[in-house]
Amino acid sequence: MSEAFDPELLEAGRLLFAGEAGFRWAAGSLPGLPPMGPVEIAFAGRSNVGKSSLVNALTGRNALARTSHTPGRTQELNFFEIGGRFSLVDMPGYGYAAVSKEKVGTWTKLIHDYLRGRASLARVYVLIDARHGIKPVDQTILDLLDSAAVSYQVVLTKADEVKGGGLASRVAETSAALARRPAAHPIVLPTSSRTGAGIPELRAAIAQLLLERGA
Repeated sequence: MSEAFDPELLEAGRLLFAGEAGFRWAAGSLPGLPPMGPVEIAFAGRSNVGKSSLVNALTGRNALARTSHTPGRTQELNFFEIGGRFSLVDMPGYGYAAVSKEKVGTWTKLIHDYLRGRASLARVYVLIDARHGIKPVDQTILDLLDSAAVSYQVVLTKADEVKGGGLASRVAETSAALARRPAAHPIVLPTSSRTGAGIPELRAAIAQLLLERGA
């Protein structure tokens, strides 16, 4: 299921991300998290799914979030202040990472603890590679979010690499999988950081969420 946003909301999304954006905080452990304050919106996804690239595309900046072709490059929860309205949290990639099992275990615990216990967390955007769809490692995170009653929405990344009618099929397949999940937002948002497709709609979705939260 996809969604069309009205022009006013698309403009609100554009303005939201047109202002100041900067690095706020990095946390490698639960005690190292910043004090709870502004609304937080987190991006979660498998290693190398394109989280950092999407953060950069949303903010129109080339290097706000570090990108790498090496899975597991993001090793902390990175908090970015966006327009004085909210914090965008770039989370460590889950699943495969070219580091020790001990390090992966530490990241996984941090992700789980953050998702379970952060009262200022308004929504998690779960990034799924449009070429592959929901994998078992994604389902583990979706199960966690459902059990913790944390609102989440799926964003398909690298949508430009799915040809022909494949993207519509992937969106429909993903929507059907989410229909049985209690904490999932029903709208699936396909995006491409490379071409910019879907970026205005994702900005609008975040602007709408902030309006609903009174932020």
